[in-house]
Amino acid sequence: MTAQLPIAENTSMVLKFHPVITITDDQLFEFCQLNKDFRIERKATGEIVIMSPTGSETDQRNFDLIVQLGIWTKQDGTGVGFGSSGGFTLPSGAVRSPDAAWIKKTDWSAIPLEKRQKFAPICPEFVVELRSEPDSLKELKTKMEEYIQNGTRLGWLIDRVQGKVYIYRPNATVEELDNPATLSGQDILPGFVLDLSGIWEIFNVSKKLMLIITNSKEVKGSQGNNLTNYRQRMRYFIISA
Repeated sequence: MTAQLPIAENTSMVLKFHPVITITDDQLFEFCQLNKDFRIERKATGEIVIMSPTGSETDQRNFDLIVQLGIWTKQDGTGVGFGSSGGFTLPSGAVRSPDAAWIKKTDWSAIPLEKRQKFAPICPEFVVELRSEPDSLKELKTKMEEYIQNGTRLGWLIDRVQGKVYIYRPNATVEELDNPATLSGQDILPGFVLDLSGIWEIFNVSKKLMLIITNSKEVKGSQGNNLTNYRQRMRYFIISA
């Protein structure tokens, strides 16, 4: 008998309060402090988005990304870097926590200290979102567009599931790259080059295993939706390993 592996799903939950209840910025911050086991954001329309913590493997990839950005930030000295636990209040009223972000030091210092200690009212100049298996690509693309509309000058959406990178800039068509080895910070982060080899490691392994699985006897004997479901389950197993 074949073991049934779970199919990945988006685990976020959206709570609607407005117009019955209006949650202030301070109340949202306190709510997040009381629920630190979850990742919590707010849409510009007021809905609260609650997400479960990322898996350990995804967090390790994100840490690699943050370390590289952190080293460059310290060497460059013109800005400050942030990880996935930091939240920002965008001009639209949305509160977002990108997986990595960078802000010019002069812009950051201009924000009063008491506001910086909560969800600072600023949109990062540079943001990164790292997609793992449970994440909705459509929702992440929408979030990237929101960053750009609120003032972000360069955004990277790194899709580890499909091995793609989407580059966002103001007044420009989204650039799509297939499994690039590196990414350049261009004129926003001059001299910064992100090495993606560690981030793609699981993706490259999964491609090889999927080829083996597709050619296996069990898969060849599957038909229609059964074949599709089997591949989805195996892909989730590989990515989550």
